[in-house]
Amino acid sequence: FDLPQPRQQRKVQSLGSGVIADAEQGFILTNHHVIANADQITVGLDDGRELEATVIGSDQETDLAVIQVNAEVLSALPFANSDELRVGDYTIAIGNPFGLGHTVTTGVVSGLERSLPGSGGARLQQFIQTDASINPGNSGGALVNLRGELIGINTAILSRGGGNIGIGFAIPINMVAEVMDQLIEYGAVRRGVLGIRVQNLTPDIAAAFGVDRLDGALVAQVAAGSAAEAAGLEPGDIIVEINESPIQDATAMTNTVGLLRVGETANVVVIRDGLRKTLSIKIGDPAAGEVSGDDLHPLLRVALFNELGEGSPL
Repeated sequence: FDLPQPRQQRKVQSLGSGVIADAEQGFILTNHHVIANADQITVGLDDGRELEATVIGSDQETDLAVIQVNAEVLSALPFANSDELRVGDYTIAIGNPFGLGHTVTTGVVSGLERSLPGSGGARLQQFIQTDASINPGNSGGALVNLRGELIGINTAILSRGGGNIGIGFAIPINMVAEVMDQLIEYGAVRRGVLGIRVQNLTPDIAAAFGVDRLDGALVAQVAAGSAAEAAGLEPGDIIVEINESPIQDATAMTNTVGLLRVGETANVVVIRDGLRKTLSIKIGDPAAGEVSGDDLHPLLRVALFNELGEGSPL
């Protein structure tokens, strides 16, 4: 009737899971998307206690968050080394699917270093894939091995109907630990940059550069005045290793650089003119500026015109 309608506010409750990472300090790991925009966070423990929690820090880039409760007699899960995981290892997922409460499911590691477009806005992805049943409400919960050690934080599922079809994803605990330390110390991740744009090697580009390999991240651009330029990194270099971690492609490069802190020094191994060369690069501040198209390697100008969306600014 064209009459003004009163604005109605609706309370929305969200269910998720978490993992006690530090019993003494009361730090709990969960997903960023579980606690994002929350006015109040209540943690329910398996012994029936309900505790109010405060947010210590949250990072959308990795979809991780640390919250804290003030309580005694807590038990924390020990961390495993997720770099030692192999496809076929047994896994156990623990969480709160559909609000049912403490639930345990089992499976195996189905794949490693997976990426999932649109996963909660997370840009840095190297997921553990598992067929242990993960459903809505499991987000932020524990993925453990048969020794009861934490190997990952359950984060996402691939599903057509919203339920489990045997394809779930967890953030590896080694990545989680790196992010957790910064969230506790700074309340956010102090993410640094090199000042480059990289892309995957294709057979055509590899042939143009005269290389017979497709692994590594190809440096397409180097920003003037950047940390990369100061260290001597050049367009056309193929980055194959950072701090002794192999770099298979541009995604691996993005994940590795995304965990480096501003001011940290990284040892970067590149292939240049067929020879291995190690450069020491001090990670720069993101405020250093954007990469200019004038810094593009001549051999890549045509290729990147079509593939620039796949290039990763780092």
